[in-house]
Amino acid sequence: MLGMNKWLAKREKDGKPVQVGLVGAGQMGRGMVAQIQQMKGMEVVAVCDIVPENAAAAYLNAGIPADRIERCNRLSQATTAVEKGRWVATEYADIVFNLPMVDVVIDATGVPEIGAKVAYHAILNGKHIVMLNVEADVTVGPILNKLAQSSGVVYSGAAGDEPAAIMELHDFAAAIGFEIIALGKGKNNPMRLDANPDTVKEEAKAKGANPKMLASFQDGTKTMVEMNCVANATGFVPDRAGMHGPSATLEELSRVFTLKEDGGILSRRGVVDYVKGVAPGVFAVVTSEQEEVRREMQYLKMGDGPHFTLYRPFHLTSLETPLSAARAVMLGEPTIAPLGAPVAETVAVAKRDLASGQYLDGIGGYTFYGQLQTLEDAKKANALPVGLIDSRTKLKRDVRQGDVLTYDDVLLNDGSFIVHLRRLQDQVFDVKGDDVL
Repeated sequence: MLGMNKWLAKREKDGKPVQVGLVGAGQMGRGMVAQIQQMKGMEVVAVCDIVPENAAAAYLNAGIPADRIERCNRLSQATTAVEKGRWVATEYADIVFNLPMVDVVIDATGVPEIGAKVAYHAILNGKHIVMLNVEADVTVGPILNKLAQSSGVVYSGAAGDEPAAIMELHDFAAAIGFEIIALGKGKNNPMRLDANPDTVKEEAKAKGANPKMLASFQDGTKTMVEMNCVANATGFVPDRAGMHGPSATLEELSRVFTLKEDGGILSRRGVVDYVKGVAPGVFAVVTSEQEEVRREMQYLKMGDGPHFTLYRPFHLTSLETPLSAARAVMLGEPTIAPLGAPVAETVAVAKRDLASGQYLDGIGGYTFYGQLQTLEDAKKANALPVGLIDSRTKLKRDVRQGDVLTYDDVLLNDGSFIVHLRRLQDQVFDVKGDDVL
């Protein structure tokens, strides 16, 4: 982000660093703490994890001495610790979003239920919130963003996550006047709709990855959720349920993502999609009505036209996320956030035949995978969003493999916070996506 290094250096010089509270000290959280430790003008003053030893380990791995890390179970204790220049490790998220000195909270849990709670309470406590939790964002992001705007704080997705990297290309292309045909990402593993923690067990062990997370990548749910986030932030929609997901090289993207009548695969412009064969990385396929601009793009070796591909070959996940925290605090702007009402939905599809009376599990589990649809299609089918499903979601009737799960098929966990927040979101925004409040 242009100029961010200078702004952060000034915060460092003035003795006013951006103070971060982190919830979730898994792989992403640990990497983030280590990255922030070497940045100017920013510091993580509190880390929360359900396993408090993980919170302390995040600091230790970043080179912070053990005698400067304080395990805190009360807000007053944590406040005093930070005032004394110590680093807070806790298992209580409410300490993080109630700490007076915390400017911005980052959720890195990856669990929709927890992410929704963290974001909601951070906003109510006047903290900016950065979500390294796309699953929560696509489920209740629109209502959280609306609440944040009403509260005078920033709700933002996370730089480094693929949706934010795509948004960077989108904003760049739109700013200089290109028409954007398609926005997308590369998928770096084969689509396996039946992937589950058992089928990926050995690979997950070798990679040191969470089996459910790896399964959610392979069964496509993560890709669907990520492009759902982009859709809600741009107004672009999937061209068809589940998107196309063609195989293509980088050079082929500008020919593949064009209208069918022009030899491509699309029935409309302004779509989100993914591609097999170009990964890691994100892309935007653009065009211009100006002949002079097209000639210039050809001269710049961007292709023969009339469509051209803008490509970012990397995204540094949680290592970039601190930039979103800094942007929220210093500029009062999100990196990526819903435009308003949602335009797309990631709905659940049965991985196998499911029987009445059984309980579903969660994203990356054994019972369902996600499929991206337009909000209009999802509403017509009464389709069930993946972010509302947890281990207390019970089937009311049999569902066949490959069928889209609907609200009528299940008894939702009525004790779930995200379920209640989603009901509020559905009241605030009507079926057509119009803001009714």
